[in-house]
Amino acid sequence: MDIDTAAIDEVVLALLHLNLCDGNRAWKSFDWSALNRLHAKGFIRDPVSRAKSVGLTDEGLREAGRLFTKYFVRPAGPQPAGKPA
Repeated sequence: MDIDTAAIDEVVLALLHLNLCDGNRAWKSFDWSALNRLHAKGFIRDPVSRAKSVGLTDEGLREAGRLFTKYFVRPAGPQPAGKPA
């Protein structure tokens, strides 16, 4: 199986946005390899610590918000009949 780690990283970063607390911190209960790659890309601070959350950089906050919208926010407008909003 050829896993698309770039896609995993995007979704993990988007989900970090879902878990934001204290402005720029998120719970780090995600795959360690993905967290390490996001750190290497400059989106999060070093995830290796005793803390249960990880800090997002300014760039990481912007990108996390963009990806969260891309993957999880429905477009505005009327919803098709029979579909939950």
